[in-house]
Amino acid sequence: MRISGFSFARNAVVLDYPLEEALRSILPVVDELVVAVAPGDPADDTRGLVESLDDPRIVIVDAEWDDSRRERIYADLTNVALERCTGDWCFYVQADEAVHENDLPGIRERCEELLDDRRVEGLLFDYLHFFGDYDHVQRSHGWYQREIRIIRGGIGVESVRDAQSFRYPDQTRIDVAEAGARIFHYGWVRHPRFMQKKVREFWSHRRSQEEVEAEYGGVEAFDYGPLGRLDRFDGSHPAVMEERIEAMDWADSLRDEDPPGMERTQHHKDERLKYRFLTAFRRATGLDLNHTNHGKVLRV
Repeated sequence: MRISGFSFARNAVVLDYPLEEALRSILPVVDELVVAVAPGDPADDTRGLVESLDDPRIVIVDAEWDDSRRERIYADLTNVALERCTGDWCFYVQADEAVHENDLPGIRERCEELLDDRRVEGLLFDYLHFFGDYDHVQRSHGWYQREIRIIRGGIGVESVRDAQSFRYPDQTRIDVAEAGARIFHYGWVRHPRFMQKKVREFWSHRRSQEEVEAEYGGVEAFDYGPLGRLDRFDGSHPAVMEERIEAMDWADSLRDEDPPGMERTQHHKDERLKYRFLTAFRRATGLDLNHTNHGKVLRV
């Protein structure tokens, strides 16, 4: 059995993505790791960062960046890497995700166990979305609880939407089994200055320049809001994240509560009444009304 890892990256250095940690987190379990790298900010050296890992299993594919593709460009880049994968299974990790080393043996065992069961087209991972720092997680409605991160190779499945998940070209959803493993998502954990740059970059591919400037122009730092509203995480992080976590230097910019009299012009999605209701409903009933990208979850 052969497992291919794959990912894509652009401006990972200037936007402070934990790309190195993401790639290192899955290297122990893959036979090759294909990374599509697209050009970006002249001051960025994402390609050099990937090269610095100095592992013969890493294959760098130089990809084009096409602004006209808007939000679909992320799926395009993911597919550039996926097309170069040669494994029986293809293990996807984004530049702001990591896998815990304790889960790696089980992942490989699961791939071996299901290799000959052609009903299983992908593996579904549980998600931990960290927000603001490494101690708080988003579990509200609107933050996907599970997503596909391993797909069977050679069946024609592609990255879709904004590279969140995978489907067939006709948008048929794939049938999956549970991976029994977690993805640690750090996309919303970085210094507020870098977070503001990242959010602005994200929306620049989805809105007009005028809209982006109206909402984000002139704002230097992202406001995570009161973190006391979120659940706390008391487990261990992937070992590859240890140095980055120790280097965190923005704790003084965070708060548990809004001070008396503070008026915020924007509230995060999880603070809005609709999402608070849907989150409470899920916790009370166990029914998750979040959008899902997968087909049947096979009990195998």
